Amino acid sequence: MTEAERVFPARVRSRPGVAGAVPPDPDAGGTGPGVAGPAGTTGATGARKRTSRDIRSESRLDLLHAMLSVETSTRNELARMTGLSAATVGTLVTELLAENLLAEAGLEAGGTGRPTTVLRINGARGHIVGIDVAETYVRAVVFDAALDELGSAEVSLDESFASVEHIAAGVVRAVDAAVETIGIDRRSLLGVGVALPGLVHDGTGMAGVVPSWAWRNVELIQRLRDRMGAPIVLENPLKAIATAELWFGQGRTSENMVIANLGTGVGAGVVIGGRILRGATDSAGEWGHSLLSLDGRMCRCGRRGCVEAYVGAPGILETLREVDPEHPLTARHQREFIEAVAAAARAADPDAAVVETIDRTARYLGSALADIAAILNPEQLMLTGWTAWTLGDLLLPGTMQALMDRAPRGSVAGLELVISTVRGNSVAIGVATLAFERFLGDVGLPTPQIPVAL
Repeated sequence: MTEAERVFPARVRSRPGVAGAVPPDPDAGGTGPGVAGPAGTTGATGARKRTSRDIRSESRLDLLHAMLSVETSTRNELARMTGLSAATVGTLVTELLAENLLAEAGLEAGGTGRPTTVLRINGARGHIVGIDVAETYVRAVVFDAALDELGSAEVSLDESFASVEHIAAGVVRAVDAAVETIGIDRRSLLGVGVALPGLVHDGTGMAGVVPSWAWRNVELIQRLRDRMGAPIVLENPLKAIATAELWFGQGRTSENMVIANLGTGVGAGVVIGGRILRGATDSAGEWGHSLLSLDGRMCRCGRRGCVEAYVGAPGILETLREVDPEHPLTARHQREFIEAVAAAARAADPDAAVVETIDRTARYLGSALADIAAILNPEQLMLTGWTAWTLGDLLLPGTMQALMDRAPRGSVAGLELVISTVRGNSVAIGVATLAFERFLGDVGLPTPQIPVAL
């Protein structure tokens, strides 16, 4: 087995509504079974017959997934990795070479016969920016066309002054600072991906409101379109995280998974049958505002007992206050607090109040994840986000125990609970990937997962 085959094993890719079905090869003829929901999503819309264009788009996506998982590959390796025919791989490679998205990286001598051409993603094709807009910051990350990170910048936002103009200016400042780190102008970008919290579709346009934000996303979108000077793609952060996992993490080998994001806020990216679950208004995944405790703690959304009020960073701080109201760490803020908790728990003489706080948080988290397991029956549950990366090894044992204790047995058989392997800003990585997919569509090489674009 080659390194490429180990990283990206050939597998059956389920399609929505056709569990376990192998997608037909476009060079073998036929259009295959119907697909439920819009391209690249799992929704409630009616099925339609897949066309040869749909199938080729899916094949192109599989090939790009394979190429991005390894530094170099050959046509034969790509055929083995993806399960596509040699003819299909040859056609797709020719298309991508013509658009300068792939490049030849030399020859590889085999045991017998002529040397084979080695291929790589052509990172020099251009640059893409992924932007994570949060309540307290904007982070912009610059990637090349191979989706390798080149530079980044972060701009702080004042939660108490959250006007549309303030946020739009922060986004532009962050992008300008990020592209300056690598010496390019934002007007030369292939595309920009923006993750906006609270982004949902209401049938007339984007209209999402984040707790404590008084502006509506549709206003911000208009400002960014006027100022950015590059094609813009929009996504909800939870869907962006799921996208990053599909391209660069466990999604390459797992068809059904839930990625729980733990930070200031809490939410989940859901992948069913290899597709991101969006829901009727694109708001699927707001797990942080599902009920954990009836009439429990006040959540920043205005309701009581939400998951976020217990396993978000402010919720963990509140748990420590309940354990020890006078504990000195309760004066810390957000990330500094979480880092201090981790250090106190890992000390040679662990802080008893901190250990109890982690134990309680693990029970809360496991109980909340048990509901996800019961309803969705995923193969994997992944924890991501800065809180998960800092406290993950401390939380995993207790979380798994609570999960197994509270979920129906059938829903957790074979279930894995792990920390995501996608590092860096997974929101920025995900929206940059979507901007890359949008760029492919703009040059006539669409994939089946077309995001909302401006």
